[in-house]
Amino acid sequence: MRWSQMHIPTLRENPAEADAPSHQLLLRAGFIRQLMAGHYSLLPLAVRVRSKIITIIREEMTAIGAQEFSLPAMHPAAVWRRSGRWDAMGEEMFRLKDRKGAELTLGMTHEEIFTSLATELKSYRELPQTWYQFQTKFRDEPRAKGGLLRTREFTMKDSYSFDLTQEGLDRSFDLHREAYLRIFARLGIPAIPVEASSGSMGGAASTEFMCPAEAGEDFVVHCPSCGYAANSERAASRLAAIADGPGLPAPEPFDTPGVRTIDDLASRFDAPAERQVKTLVHVLDGQLSLVLLRGDHALAEQKLADAGGVGTVRPARPEEIREALGALPGSLGAVGVTSVTILADEALRGRRDMFTGANEDGVHLRGVDVERDIAVSRWTDLREVTSGEPCVRCERPLQVQKAIETGHIFKLGHTYSDAFDLTVLDADGRPRKVVMGCYGIGIERSMAAAVECHHDDKGIVWPMAIAPFEAVVVVAQPDDGATAAAGEKVYRQLLAAGVDTIIDDRSERVGVKFRDAELVGIPLRVTVGSRGLANGAVELTERASDETRRIPLAEIAVEVRGAVDSAGQSRDRRQPTAPRP
Repeated sequence: MRWSQMHIPTLRENPAEADAPSHQLLLRAGFIRQLMAGHYSLLPLAVRVRSKIITIIREEMTAIGAQEFSLPAMHPAAVWRRSGRWDAMGEEMFRLKDRKGAELTLGMTHEEIFTSLATELKSYRELPQTWYQFQTKFRDEPRAKGGLLRTREFTMKDSYSFDLTQEGLDRSFDLHREAYLRIFARLGIPAIPVEASSGSMGGAASTEFMCPAEAGEDFVVHCPSCGYAANSERAASRLAAIADGPGLPAPEPFDTPGVRTIDDLASRFDAPAERQVKTLVHVLDGQLSLVLLRGDHALAEQKLADAGGVGTVRPARPEEIREALGALPGSLGAVGVTSVTILADEALRGRRDMFTGANEDGVHLRGVDVERDIAVSRWTDLREVTSGEPCVRCERPLQVQKAIETGHIFKLGHTYSDAFDLTVLDADGRPRKVVMGCYGIGIERSMAAAVECHHDDKGIVWPMAIAPFEAVVVVAQPDDGATAAAGEKVYRQLLAAGVDTIIDDRSERVGVKFRDAELVGIPLRVTVGSRGLANGAVELTERASDETRRIPLAEIAVEVRGAVDSAGQSRDRRQPTAPRP
């Protein structure tokens, strides 16, 4: 390819609307342009990166025996109603009607469609099966932001496994887990597998692959000592035991005028936050519920959704709270409440001599024994883990850091097999429910995550395996016939050596060409200039290290080929994968 013929609209300044480094750099380097919030056009450089990401994923999926499909992006409402997710998905689902009034959706994911296809499987002899695709997904994100990190239209590799037994599912899950580790290693993304919530996907277990990055919107809790790692929506920790006093025979009310917060009660009435019962009011799938936490703990909302087995969670409105409890936030409590579901965090189990609201504005209770005085409907883990708390495994301090979710794998079990009556005949001729798993990787998000991990103050520093080009030949004096001819010769030699190369043949100052090559992030730059040619040499610069070496003109193709191979990312040098039996 020739730079003079490609559309690479680089910008000198960061666009005002861009916040995350990947968003800024992908715009500045001419990879993407925004059409509207959450929708981006991929320009030629981005298409090349996307294609290389897909190729790596396809190779690893093929290695575990997966078969590629291509399914529709628009689905009839009926299949989503059959699984129960037409209503559960809420406002994130794009819904529309055709000219005949039929209800349709733009697919957020494809469990229902793949399961429908799998109903043609008849015998256990046809299992296991692993099917996958690369398809556009649509989600009406309320906060589309960060460029390609959170969009409303994106490409996903989603795969689905079909097995006869739980042991078979475990095998499929492990195959995908190991394939994902290889994929992200090849992409140059330091993804950490962490325990995660299954959320609206259903199923018994899931693992997320999280890339540590300040631009991330998720939080990973991990232990540097033992390797424990979990999404904050799933993470647990050990808490130091608290010795409570005997308390009182019954809760005792006392006036607390003007108290509205945990801190107010702690500072004015000698009620430390760890001795308070925080009462939150949420609506779970339309049902008002009380949520109890220790005063110094924060709620992890996904834990609440998982504990309640619900699809939608929202804080109750003031009028709903007043009607149910007779008071407003600041004086709420669960003592004596029997009309609504009460979910309590495990950190409150066994606690005595506690403080909480009395459901009367300006009044609180002291001497509360949680298990004696509150009719808890369900005890569960609801709190958000914080840095420094002891690890649940080894009790060493935990760390919490921002991260980008680049992949997610689920053990679905029978969730969709039950909904679609997906069975096969076993060896005895009896029908058996098929057990399923599903596995996703965001393609454009992986592109952005790679940039988040690999950039500097000059621009992007692409890993060799997914760079739009492996090398750029910069012709320093394109108007000089001998220099231009030498540049063309080097370009042809690199192509013949199998190096993915672009030649910058523009009539621009060499400084401009260098800045563009650094901004775009091409790993290797070969500079062909009249001064070097006078000594029979060209310059080879590595983008990552910024090191430059003079290479004899006759040896440049071998040197560049060697530099590409030494990156360890070429297809013939990847780690072999054991094929699925």
